[in-house]
Amino acid sequence: MVDEGGDRELDPKFAIIREVYDSENAHETFELELEKALEAGCRIIVVEPSRLGDETARWISVGNCLHKTAVLSGILAVGSGLIWNERPYLCTPLAALSLLCTGLYTVAWQFDPCCQYQVGTDVAELSELPLLGVLASSSPVVLVRRDNSRRKILHTSVSLLATIFCAWRIYEAYK
Repeated sequence: MVDEGGDRELDPKFAIIREVYDSENAHETFELELEKALEAGCRIIVVEPSRLGDETARWISVGNCLHKTAVLSGILAVGSGLIWNERPYLCTPLAALSLLCTGLYTVAWQFDPCCQYQVGTDVAELSELPLLGVLASSSPVVLVRRDNSRRKILHTSVSLLATIFCAWRIYEAYK
């Protein structure tokens, strides 16, 4: 958001990263504006520059994929260990995958302020935004802040449960 004096200020609810190419380093300026908006915790961030919006959406998608893979492989590890209790090795690769995805998410995404956002896709929710009428871009990327603490607890708990369960199954097999 820009005020009358030309100084940039952030609204705690909304931020728009405008696609204005006024210098050679415009893309770096867009990235800095996005970083400020993410760290300020704006509820909704509209990213007009298509390259930056696509990069951000891909980053969020990879984090979502890691989260889902960690949860699903952890659940499948425990389930396969319970179903095929005479074969403890079947659950081990799934538990390892779950632990690997949780580790990658923890190292690369957990402390990134971008992980607290999801790409807005709900048309009804997005149509209610007063900001969309004043945008220069026809296809901006809209980031919506979501609470992800339960999500982190879920995939960490499932991964640890799957790992402990498979380690116990292997221990019991060699006992």
